[in-house]
Amino acid sequence: MKKDIHIPVVSDIEVAVVYEYNDIYKTDDWNVYIINNKNIAVEMMVIVSQGFSETKTTSLLRKKLDKLPANSFAKIELIQPDLFKLNNRFQVTFFEGNTLYEKTFLFKENTIKEGTLRMIPEIKKRGILGV
Repeated sequence: MKKDIHIPVVSDIEVAVVYEYNDIYKTDDWNVYIINNKNIAVEMMVIVSQGFSETKTTSLLRKKLDKLPANSFAKIELIQPDLFKLNNRFQVTFFEGNTLYEKTFLFKENTIKEGTLRMIPEIKKRGILGV
């Protein structure tokens, strides 16, 4: 029965788009990070990202992390500013213990910009969190 199905709620996992300086190429870049604020490591994490609008859709990008330790973060990908005019979706799936969790984070079109940045304490850089 539908009422018997338990869908676990994801908490303490976040996706952030961060504006940071790249020392190697001497450029300011936008990077996507996954943040684990849990006191336990998560395993077999898969992140699927895609940009979309009513008329355009980007190809899917997939990233796999075998393990994301407790209270840590990892850089997922570089994101081009041309994609900010699209909605950007990040579907995150992972195991915590023997339970499978899934959550979709969305950055709505034109919300990723320098004026909306705030300090993200876990990364110690300025960025925006997905909802």
